Amino acid sequence: MNSAVPDRLPVALDRAKFSDPNHTLDNQPRAFVGLKNLDTLWFNTGTVCNLACTNCYMGSSPSNDRLAFMRAGEVSAILAELQADWRVQEIGFTGGEPYMNPDFLAILADALGRGYRVLVLTNAMRPMMKMADGLLALRREHGDRLCLRVSMDHYAPDLHELERGRHSWERMLTGLTWLAGYGFNINIAGRTLSGEDEDALRQGYGQLFAANGIPVDAGDPAALVLFPEMDEDLDVPEISAACWDILNVSPGAMMCATSRMVVKHKGDTDLTVMPCTLLPYDQRFKMGSSLASAKTAVPLNHPHCARFCVLGGGSCSAG
Repeated sequence: MNSAVPDRLPVALDRAKFSDPNHTLDNQPRAFVGLKNLDTLWFNTGTVCNLACTNCYMGSSPSNDRLAFMRAGEVSAILAELQADWRVQEIGFTGGEPYMNPDFLAILADALGRGYRVLVLTNAMRPMMKMADGLLALRREHGDRLCLRVSMDHYAPDLHELERGRHSWERMLTGLTWLAGYGFNINIAGRTLSGEDEDALRQGYGQLFAANGIPVDAGDPAALVLFPEMDEDLDVPEISAACWDILNVSPGAMMCATSRMVVKHKGDTDLTVMPCTLLPYDQRFKMGSSLASAKTAVPLNHPHCARFCVLGGGSCSAG
């Protein structure tokens, strides 16, 4: 065998897979996940972003408006429903870049003012820094209940910029060190794109954090979250009901067992509840316009369900 040729080349996904919500391609009963408890409610504040990252699973960019900006009043109505009927611990905000939404500070203040822990996924660049004064005010009032998770695709600047573009490293690090300097509760979203093992990745991130005064424990999986890579065009096994025992994985450990996401699709007047942060567009997963519909069990009928959650062990929530 020629050693220069990889043992296994990437295989394209058979599009006949993940098409039947009830059965896999080989006619096995598909795995479903019921809602155990709604611990985290996510809001996608809009898909517009200041960056156009190479492998963004959302396809977010300055021109992507497939998910419209949510208005503060719309979010407030969902939060009121949440307080009345659910025991949620955490509110998460993602995008796009949440700080591109002109209502975002008001939205943050509303969620924090209701007593929730709040997690914001951000690239910590100029859109965030434009709201610095408002963020400082929220930090003074609510302390560590506001957590910002900063995206850092790798600890090496060139690999980070390979994904996010030129000058993105310096601007991200400026925002991150500003957050650290003012005592914000921060953690980091890393990627496994380099192919290094987890210990090597955590060591590299840890050295970077120490050199820049970033108070994040790289050895703590909740403080440095390393996400598996996702490509819905590459082959991945479907998850049948039998897989729970075969893989020794619990359906209760899946993200959709404890979370939902609220989005606003472009052109819609109403908000829509989706099972999780990974499936913002797929119309097959729409659950309705209110949280009352969120209890429906979710078929694991998408490549992300298999690759990210069941096989990759990934979750976007803080816990």
